[in-house]
Amino acid sequence: MGAPQPMEPTMTTVESRVPTESKRTKSATTAKSEKHKATEKRSSKHTVARKLESSDDLHAARVTKHDRILAMLNHRDGVSIPEIMEATSWQQHSVRGFLAGTIKKKLGLALTSSKTAGNLRRYRIDTKRGR
Repeated sequence: MGAPQPMEPTMTTVESRVPTESKRTKSATTAKSEKHKATEKRSSKHTVARKLESSDDLHAARVTKHDRILAMLNHRDGVSIPEIMEATSWQQHSVRGFLAGTIKKKLGLALTSSKTAGNLRRYRIDTKRGR
């Protein structure tokens, strides 16, 4: 029998997962920043001005469903739920939720409704006059 030979140290699972410094080439943050710098382009004043003009045109032409509903509610005669459903392609429960949640609670507007005999209920935003 010979002398016992020394065993190589064994690595635990945690040690085997952690890469050593010699295996790492670049940290993740430096690799990202170098990639970002490489893809950056210098923009001239003319290019920036053109971007601003086109974005202004987009914002000026954009009319949201909320804007449409608010405009309809501001009419003197008001608007019915089926009319809002047609204008927005929403379902009835979504229209009711918008009126209660957004118009009344979030925006704090005074929403009034009226119903005449044989007609649908009409909603409108009650504006205070004389103030």
